[in-house]
Amino acid sequence: MSKLATATAMIAAYNAQDVDTYVSYMTDDACEANYRGDVVREGKEGTRSGLAAAFARWPQNHAEITHALAIGNYVLMREHVTRGPAADGSALVEPFDVVAVYSFEGEKCSRVEFIR
Repeated sequence: MSKLATATAMIAAYNAQDVDTYVSYMTDDACEANYRGDVVREGKEGTRSGLAAAFARWPQNHAEITHALAIGNYVLMREHVTRGPAADGSALVEPFDVVAVYSFEGEKCSRVEFIR
């Protein structure tokens, strides 16, 4: 599977709120982070629990890939994210665009950084 196909499959799992499939594409020590900044989800288990909590809060959460590009060990995707109403009654999050940089080690994603 190409790196672009893997990152696309990760988004499909994300949209299905299937955290197990999502993290199956990641290295054990993978993380999600703000671009060049703080790690927001550390390791497969941190990513699994963090996404599960986000999906519980925003059950209609969805990311649409609007542009994707593979360069060497990286995949860059522009994603349009909608959250929908929060299950906990918190304020609505306006839809937003993000550029996600997926870094790969071999066939697995080792880091996802978000530019927002």
